[in-house]
Amino acid sequence: MGLGPRLVAGAIGGWGLAVRTARVLILLAIVAAFAQACGGKSQPLAAKLTFYLDRSGSRDIYVPSSTGKGFTYLTANLPWDAFPIWSPGGKRIAFYGFSATSRDRDIYVAEVDGSARSNITSDPAEDALPVWSPDGRRIAFYSDRDGNGEVYVMNADGSDVRRLTDNPAADFPYAWSPDGSQIAFGALRDGNVEIYVMDADGSRERRLTDNPGVDAGATWSPDGKRIAFESARGEEEDLFVMNADGSHQVNLTVHHLRDGSPAWSPAGDRIAFVSQRDGNAELYVIELKYYYLTRVTQASRDDVWPAWSPDSTRIAFSSKRDFNSEIYISNADGSRPTRLTDDRAADQFPVWSPDAKRIAFESSRGGDSAVYVMNADGSGVTRLAGVE
Repeated sequence: MGLGPRLVAGAIGGWGLAVRTARVLILLAIVAAFAQACGGKSQPLAAKLTFYLDRSGSRDIYVPSSTGKGFTYLTANLPWDAFPIWSPGGKRIAFYGFSATSRDRDIYVAEVDGSARSNITSDPAEDALPVWSPDGRRIAFYSDRDGNGEVYVMNADGSDVRRLTDNPAADFPYAWSPDGSQIAFGALRDGNVEIYVMDADGSRERRLTDNPGVDAGATWSPDGKRIAFESARGEEEDLFVMNADGSHQVNLTVHHLRDGSPAWSPAGDRIAFVSQRDGNAELYVIELKYYYLTRVTQASRDDVWPAWSPDSTRIAFSSKRDFNSEIYISNADGSRPTRLTDDRAADQFPVWSPDAKRIAFESSRGGDSAVYVMNADGSGVTRLAGVE
């Protein structure tokens, strides 16, 4: 099953295809009814991302097609509520979540020592998907505050908000280039999601991919020369790498089941990714000189969201091998898998601190979705921040 206009299951299970289809049809019926009530005039369905959360805690990010026929799920390619994003200096964490006071999603920045937390986008709109600039001074993010979804940038304290993209279709940020001069972003401008790059001030937009299938999940190599991404241009999703200007696009995996969610090693010589080639989601690493493939995890249930340690020797990940989503780490070759968390609530989305001493993650153990931080050995778990 490809991304394209068809429904796609998320990286972490929880919803069957029929359930997803039914819920999306309900949402579309609401949109259609609203449009009719307004005299038949409404924005194109592809103008905004849809963030969906149910009572069980399952979440989805998707965008309907510009024609209103079919949907693209981006759940496996974009961070969810309370997904922690470390600042480059390692002193702050950005995340987004649903605010009970403003009734929309906002972006928060919290001090890692727990001393402060700030809502930096107090705007009556959906503000999400924060991405730190390499110097830690700015944050790119998604917002629909001007009517449709666009890429914005602001200072790390929420000041000097500037709109970078301006298109009727939804645009959303993926990552800054390592030197901070460019931003890679996704866009649904031509009927399906493609990868674009622009200068950090919003100028010189360039389309890098152009295929009937969805190209998503763009991530820069540490040296800024290449971009890894997930593509559905074939029968299934595969892992691709291209030059930073969009040239020389190479399929690294060529497999009939999904390979995606790429994560570059900080050394830049390997890419970790999630593959369903063994019947469930497992982690693999591909070496980029001789394309040697290493299976990192072997479990009967899903292992997802790989995150490299800063020295490229270990990988943290979320696993359901013990029936509940928990945080694990292993060596990059798959040896010495170690469970770090043990709670009845879901613990997921691990991210290493820049000094490798701590791991931030999202958990609902306190009854709500919140950011937690622990030592790299699993000790000292501390609730850092939740949404208001």
